[in-house]
Amino acid sequence: MSEESKPAAPADNLVTTSHTLPSGQSYTATTGTMVLREEVITDGRFEGLRPKAEMFVTAYTLDGAEPLSRPVTYAFNGGPGSSSVWLHLGVLGPRRVVMGDAGALLPPPYGLADNEESLLKESDLVFIDPVSTGYSRAAEGQKAEPYHGFKGDLESVGEVIRLWTTRNGRWMSPKFLAGESYGTLRAAGLADHLQSRYGMFLNGVMLISSVLDFQTIRFTKGNDLPYSLFLPTYTAIAHYHGLHGDRPLADVLREAEQYAEREYPWVLARGSRLTAEERSAAVARIAALTGLSEEYVDRVNLRIEHHRFFTEVLRPRRRTVGRLDGRFTGSDPDAGAERFQADPSMNAIMGPYSAALNHYLRTELNYNNDLPYEVLTSRVQPWSYKEFEGAHVTVVDKLASAMRTNPHLRVHVACGYHDGATPYYAAEHTLSHLPVPAELAAGIEFKYYEAGHMMYVHEPSRLRQSADLAAFVLGEQV
Repeated sequence: MSEESKPAAPADNLVTTSHTLPSGQSYTATTGTMVLREEVITDGRFEGLRPKAEMFVTAYTLDGAEPLSRPVTYAFNGGPGSSSVWLHLGVLGPRRVVMGDAGALLPPPYGLADNEESLLKESDLVFIDPVSTGYSRAAEGQKAEPYHGFKGDLESVGEVIRLWTTRNGRWMSPKFLAGESYGTLRAAGLADHLQSRYGMFLNGVMLISSVLDFQTIRFTKGNDLPYSLFLPTYTAIAHYHGLHGDRPLADVLREAEQYAEREYPWVLARGSRLTAEERSAAVARIAALTGLSEEYVDRVNLRIEHHRFFTEVLRPRRRTVGRLDGRFTGSDPDAGAERFQADPSMNAIMGPYSAALNHYLRTELNYNNDLPYEVLTSRVQPWSYKEFEGAHVTVVDKLASAMRTNPHLRVHVACGYHDGATPYYAAEHTLSHLPVPAELAAGIEFKYYEAGHMMYVHEPSRLRQSADLAAFVLGEQV
């Protein structure tokens, strides 16, 4: 192929627009794709840079701010396979989705409003969509699979952060990561990767609906740990749906946590050594906490798998509850099925966020792209965890290493009581086992909300969470 007939190399495709916050402050939005390139070295000779991926980002910078003192927050969601739309239009960005809430959902086409509590008031924001999500894709002629796994994902998102920081002169700015769900595992890994690969030290990491150790949430054979760690979440969901009468939520959670911490692990560890009286007492206690029948608890051998719980707890009402948010309810065509066909909480949020994002990018940020914006895609599956072959997936060691190397690194953990995907008690368990000295552990803060995985769809939680995140970035105590 002649030089004249070769296709042009991909270039950054970024669009800049100007906007104003409700407070009157002006800001600049920059959205589009950034090209990632890799060094080509053959027989020890450097032969240039080869495009490998085009990553979609949306950045917001406050006009007139001093960049050296102005914080910048890099944000992403999880999945794997999720774009950054949830944090972007749910709680952090200058515009937010209006969709209603559990029991009072709005009809299509939903709404989009100014976010008067946006973190942009305290920090510039950069939202990143990993490869194959949003509008991010592998470069022409390149395969996407290398990015569909723990290491490739970490390195590509880290490269976007390095590039944006460098090109915008922000190496001396306070820097934060905000990740949700699998994005918390990514954020913890990035804290270590950015330090060790680029010498980029962070000021803080925000872990929203955290999972850093898959052993705490995977119901695999021989692993009894999740049964105890999910119990307080089951209790919270049962309470929300009236199965604990008029008892305060704090009371029933305290009871569930105490049982999950001491008696429940002992009961599960005893196995067939439990006496009939001990087993009967355990069945009654677990049933009372979870709202399930004693017959069901006994039948599943005291072990409540989460998808089965979401399908079983309101079965007498012919309703299922949400995995992402147990406050939401739905119905399946087969009221006798063991596991629901769809998560009613995901059903509730997918439409509003998809509509808002597709409208917002094109009509307000002036970014045009005829590709489908992949809000949440299965195209990244199977996700590779080859780095953990023979062991469970965990980044606890990486976060601990980052904190020991950078003693000023603070950690914020946001938990929803009704989150059945990443339960709050599992996050507590994981962080309490972080191998760092006590003085570094003191830099970890927990905040709790009476909502689910995307706790910001609950308006009172959104307002509190916005204040909590702002205070964390500013280094204040709330």
